[in-house]
Amino acid sequence: MDIELFVNTTSRAWAVPILAKLHAGIAGRQAPLLAATGATRTAFAQSMDHLISIGLLERNPGYGHPLRPEFRLTELGASAAAIANKIQRVTADEEQDLLRRSWTLPILTAIHEPSHFNDIKRNLRTITDRALSQSLKTMESRRWVQRNVDEAARPPRSIYRAVNTGGLISSVAASEVSFVRNL
Repeated sequence: MDIELFVNTTSRAWAVPILAKLHAGIAGRQAPLLAATGATRTAFAQSMDHLISIGLLERNPGYGHPLRPEFRLTELGASAAAIANKIQRVTADEEQDLLRRSWTLPILTAIHEPSHFNDIKRNLRTITDRALSQSLKTMESRRWVQRNVDEAARPPRSIYRAVNTGGLISSVAASEVSFVRNL
């Protein structure tokens, strides 16, 4: 999976949990998925629509009532769901709220090696300075990211690296997501 699709997928709070549950074998109907994820109906519906629009899910033709449709993973969705399932497995239940934030997973993927702020920003082209800064601070407060200052550099520069749960997620995601872009 390329980084741009990964960023797009994780931009909805419940996309990763939905994909992980589908990969784990939860039925592709709305009620079981909604119950398994714990999302609100509105957020769940928005995430499902988003997953369909980016080609990871599709309505299962010939199955389900029109008011209770059934969904299935596309070929691309199956690989995304496998990644989502791996990420969900290494994360404790009480840490799921941080995973549902837009930039958490892409940033952790970008810092699979110690990185400077501008290196992270370069890998995540659409992120703003403010979003990156706030996300890093939040993950640092949860001890998912460690910030060290390189005093030898002029001016001194911060170096970020994923640690603890963030390190586990980073290693899982970085092995599956590519930063190579076609120009």
